[in-house]
Amino acid sequence: MIKRLLFLLLLFTFSFANAETIKTDVLVIGGGPGGVAAALQCARSKIKTMLVLQGASLGGFSASEKMYVIEANRNLPSGIWGEFRRMVTEHYKNQKGYDTTYNAILRFEPAVGAEVLNKLTDTVKKLSIKLNTTWTSIKKDGTGWEVTITINNETVTVKAKVVIDATENGDVVKKAGAGMPERFDSTKGNGASDIYRTSIAAGEALPGQKSTDANISKGNYPPYPSYCIPMRQVVVNDADNLLIIDRALPENKSIQYLPAQMALGQGAGTVAAFCAFFKTTTKHLNVRIIQGELLDYKGYLLPFTDISSKDPHSRAIQQVCATGLLKGIQNANGNSPEFQFGPNNIVNTEEVKPVLNELYTRAFLWFNKEKPDAQFTVGNLLSFISDYTLTDPKTLQIALQKSWSTQFKLTGGFDINRPVTRLEFAVLANRYLNPFAKRVDMSGRVIN
Repeated sequence: MIKRLLFLLLLFTFSFANAETIKTDVLVIGGGPGGVAAALQCARSKIKTMLVLQGASLGGFSASEKMYVIEANRNLPSGIWGEFRRMVTEHYKNQKGYDTTYNAILRFEPAVGAEVLNKLTDTVKKLSIKLNTTWTSIKKDGTGWEVTITINNETVTVKAKVVIDATENGDVVKKAGAGMPERFDSTKGNGASDIYRTSIAAGEALPGQKSTDANISKGNYPPYPSYCIPMRQVVVNDADNLLIIDRALPENKSIQYLPAQMALGQGAGTVAAFCAFFKTTTKHLNVRIIQGELLDYKGYLLPFTDISSKDPHSRAIQQVCATGLLKGIQNANGNSPEFQFGPNNIVNTEEVKPVLNELYTRAFLWFNKEKPDAQFTVGNLLSFISDYTLTDPKTLQIALQKSWSTQFKLTGGFDINRPVTRLEFAVLANRYLNPFAKRVDMSGRVIN
């Protein structure tokens, strides 16, 4: 009898110990649009993820609102924001008078927004969601974190490799005793001319911003009001493996910030997934690997409104432009200028020469030898590729001529004597020079 009682006591103790501690790779605290996007991205990257939120529904949408109207980022349906937008439009497509065009203003009821987020999160296996759940404490646990939460009046300890603070005011970071990163402000100088190379989210303009705004920095790239949010914006510097989303954006966020929240949340989720997968910390981030994962899931690094993620050349353009080899152009459109790639524009030698010299050690020898004219030609590009890859020039030319329209899907006729277009340059440079493989640090400087 005594042995039986001891056995039951041990069994109860073992079960209780297992019930009160949960292990996960990534813990996201806060169920607003950014938190949901972060959790969704982590899980899609095959990382065990837990999302906890105080409310009873995803997104934090206000039940008092009859209809949300979102005008921001209509031309940039990137990643999870693009999925959300398409699913909302699909929901209302049979409603008389509802505009379902590609870049229409998005209108939806709060309940529909929550329903769409539920459908998105239901599609992944690695994600568990805890509604009506509060958290009370957080402390360091090796390179990870230990967080106390309350589920159904029961105190539970969550051990996570990475924690993402998706609360509105950065409450988790504050509780952890870490320093709060500065909020992202696209009107100010970013302190590093190449910081766009580390982008994990992009947009046309934040709510209320116009191209005529005074007292804005003129030196940033992309040019205001288009923006890229650098990776460092979500990283808490004095606390390993602690990331932040909503508090990184401007204060007093309205529903117009939903696209930016989702884009930044997806970016933060990609950073967290990198740390969990490679068993490393936020002090050892590989910018290009993280950005590559983001591109895999149709996120944007640069806010090109004329190149959609469905374009077969989108990946090549995003990667090459993230290195600075080609830069986008802001075209005037009233108070809402559009940042565009301009695929059919001609490449000028002075545009690509500085970055080619920065990325490739032998580039200056090639320029001294070939001395290309002001307009970079198809022949110039082939010559540079031949020199870099040590490929016989004639062999390369024959191979490219055969695959010009078939493999590379380039529509302009193959002619080595004509100026090369930006699209042709991006596609061929991405394939043969692979500039995106050149590592950069968190300031965008090339790591040689």
